[in-house]
Amino acid sequence: MGKRNIVLIGFMGVGKGALAREIVRHEPALYALDTDDMIESLTNTKIKKIFATAGEAAFRALEQKTADWLAENVTNAVISTGGGFYKVDNLKAIGTVVYLQADFNWIVERILGAHNAKKKLKKRPLFQDLEKAKKLFDERYEAYEKVADIVVDVSKGDLETIAEELLKEVR
Repeated sequence: MGKRNIVLIGFMGVGKGALAREIVRHEPALYALDTDDMIESLTNTKIKKIFATAGEAAFRALEQKTADWLAENVTNAVISTGGGFYKVDNLKAIGTVVYLQADFNWIVERILGAHNAKKKLKKRPLFQDLEKAKKLFDERYEAYEKVADIVVDVSKGDLETIAEELLKEVR
């Protein structure tokens, strides 16, 4: 597994953070990190505010800074990433890249069906307009596949099963 990290990529709302926590539950030698949480900690600013005040380009630069740090310093982690993190130039240096794939409508239903749906939507600035979000999803779909070492359809199973199968595959 190279650096023994698992890097979860995919569209916003697909469940990268939830799967990271489930994988760690099955493999206590690993720990979960979230790149958006790391960026918020680094800047002491919420992602939504970074987008609103500094813009997307500034946020992408923060993602690259985070990627550089992860590649240099982190081992034995499951790293859930923001939806655009796949664009960092050293993604493969961080670890095994796993694309969590699902249909756009499944993702929307997952977010809207969550007990904290309003909070989940508010946290995702690029998901405020569903038509724009769908267009972005369509633009990124193939790009995610191209950079991934492993592709997992998360709509076809529960978190526990997906976590177990993924751990077997990366070993």
